[in-house]
Amino acid sequence: MKSKKKVFLTVLCAAALVVASVLGTMAFLTSKDKVNNTFTVGKVAITLDEAKVTDMGAPVAGADRVKANTYKLIPGHNYTKDPTIHVAAGSEDSWIFIKVENGLTSIINTPTIESQITDNGWTALDGVTGVYYKEYTSAATATDLAVFGAFKIKDDADVSTYSNAKIDVYGYAIQKDGFDTAAAAWDEVSK
Repeated sequence: MKSKKKVFLTVLCAAALVVASVLGTMAFLTSKDKVNNTFTVGKVAITLDEAKVTDMGAPVAGADRVKANTYKLIPGHNYTKDPTIHVAAGSEDSWIFIKVENGLTSIINTPTIESQITDNGWTALDGVTGVYYKEYTSAATATDLAVFGAFKIKDDADVSTYSNAKIDVYGYAIQKDGFDTAAAAWDEVSK
């Protein structure tokens, strides 16, 4: 009986060795693949500035652009004021807006600030006073969008009542994706 067990155990070990050898040398057909998803965040970036000028509105040669200037109002005098929106390189397609609050409208001669804005390719936003827009298409380089360039006080203007008057210009930008019209984009960006 011991001998049958021994023979059986030997046969069993030999069979296990054969099975292990066969399975160890078998090649299975396999395949592997991967999809890599990388997400970046888009951007819309603008700045707004104007030339540095003297209080008489003359440009200061070699000066950096500024966020504010102070002027002395004199009838018949010309003043440089050239607000410009700078759109950063790589900004997404966007709606770009400017809002002009002009406290000198009634004493500015022609060409008016408003006509200069439209001459520079801005479109007045229907139903919103002082707001203009442009559709911006993404570019690899920075883009400058001139708003207007100068103004002249009327020869017969009584400037004494305008001692604290201002011309404020605001710039806004919002992605174009998701907004079919300038009005819809303005509703969102002006909140």
